[in-house]
Amino acid sequence: MKRYLVAGLLVWLPLGVTLLVVRLLVNWLDGVMRLLPPQYQPEQLLGFHIPGLGVVLTVLVVLVTGMLVANFFGRKLVALWERLLSRIPLVRSVYSASKQLTETLFADSGQSFRQVVLVEFPRRESWTLAFVTGHEAGEVARLLGRDLVNLYVPTTPNPTSGYFIMVPRMDVIELDMSVDDGLKAILSMGAVMSPDKACALAEKAVKP
Repeated sequence: MKRYLVAGLLVWLPLGVTLLVVRLLVNWLDGVMRLLPPQYQPEQLLGFHIPGLGVVLTVLVVLVTGMLVANFFGRKLVALWERLLSRIPLVRSVYSASKQLTETLFADSGQSFRQVVLVEFPRRESWTLAFVTGHEAGEVARLLGRDLVNLYVPTTPNPTSGYFIMVPRMDVIELDMSVDDGLKAILSMGAVMSPDKACALAEKAVKP
């Protein structure tokens, strides 16, 4: 009986979690439709709700926006829009930070969240996985006179929260692990790690 229950859980539990996550994302994107005026919302025009319509609309808006700003006229329009926003005190700070973060994460030349490393955290001889977010610590590195690396240490099993730390480069161990494998290890609290990766982590951790 126990064997059959475990076999059934191995089939239904991952499928249920996947469906739950997809449903949450679809419901969240469907909320975009609420930004439209009430008289133009699909439910009012069609008389019934279409699940996933917000996802389609969001993808279309992003795609069309990308096509518009990819040409010379679009870039000029965006530059004009950014100059306008830069004149508003509070909006200027929020928009500038959001834009820099987006460019860092999604640009092809960006290095953020492209590499998994091993670092001692929260104390010595206690190791955890972290993601490199930058190689320049600016004024902090200049004041300390040390070569620092910016790291994001996610919490488990929820990697959307975590800690931002600056660590000397010599204290960071670079791994061959992919970002996907690193996220799997964090989400599963270390239960999902291939034996070869686990051995590599152990070997690197014990090296002087």
